[in-house]
Amino acid sequence: MNSPKKYTCAIARSANILGDKWNLLILRDIILHKKSRFKEFMSSKEKIATNVLTKKLNVLLEEGFIEKLTPLGTKKSTRYIALDKGISALPIIIEMYLFSIYSIEESVLDDSQIAIKNALTTNRDPFEEEIIKQYLDFSEELRAL
Repeated sequence: MNSPKKYTCAIARSANILGDKWNLLILRDIILHKKSRFKEFMSSKEKIATNVLTKKLNVLLEEGFIEKLTPLGTKKSTRYIALDKGISALPIIIEMYLFSIYSIEESVLDDSQIAIKNALTTNRDPFEEEIIKQYLDFSEELRAL
């Protein structure tokens, strides 16, 4: 049995989880796009493979970034929501977004992506606060199911 890796650097620890493209994209989908079902994650433009998605959801669960809800006890009822630790990654996701958004041709963005771009580049702080508020409301609705 492998023992957990002991980190001596906070950046190395963060990069281990948040440096993974799929983990960040799943957190993006959960928080920004309010996706909560396996099928919804599969519909993202990036086209993650089912086995990779399963593995990455398990990593995020084990690391305490997300929680798995199964209100009816069935696979079809399973939902994933971000916990405080997952939500705390939002500023990192936003910084990465701002780092590259101007290098992406706007014609390839959908309406939601353009709205996010406009809101973020106009005034980041209120955008971030509103996203967190909306997400917390959304996750409470899911918990109540």
